Amino acid sequence: MRVFGIDPGLNRTGFGVIDVDGATYSLVAAGVFRVPKGELSERLAHIFRCIQELAAEYHPDIAACEKVFVNVNPQSTLLLGQARGAAICSASVAGLRVREFTPSEIKQAITGSGHAEKAQIQSMVARLFHFADNPQADAADAVACALCAAQSEAMVSITGAAKTSMGSARSVSRGGRRASREAWTRRAAQLKGDKT
Repeated sequence: MRVFGIDPGLNRTGFGVIDVDGATYSLVAAGVFRVPKGELSERLAHIFRCIQELAAEYHPDIAACEKVFVNVNPQSTLLLGQARGAAICSASVAGLRVREFTPSEIKQAITGSGHAEKAQIQSMVARLFHFADNPQADAADAVACALCAAQSEAMVSITGAAKTSMGSARSVSRGGRRASREAWTRRAAQLKGDKT
């Protein structure tokens, strides 16, 4: 499976593409494209076109994007939501299923802590995917989002959950908490077996 992670922004949009083979994850591409200054509609169109081009170049199976969180400045939140909408719409038009995750779910997937700082995400992405140096923050966030989606898809296949967020996979798995714990145990054993 190939996963296309997107970290949308009106100034810079990060992207990360990873391949998933069982418990093995490999980096295909990661980077940041700059969004030119100008009218909001032109900037959103630029994001839309770039996502289309990346999807056409890398042929991912699914896309993943971070859910918008409300920050101190409502105007910034609204603008970020519009950039995110352009990216999600573009991925969907490209024929991709789009998975969405909260910031804490993504941080948990990449660092083990839902309260990790950006520097920790960059460091873990660099370590997991063998970057020579820490990647740019937006690229690291996009790769982390892609990894979160890959792990979520694996858990959904094990638990039979109907939803795709990590929290939902835990809460709606067949049989409740016990079945969910058993699914996590099987997944951990699978990961350990693939590494030996």
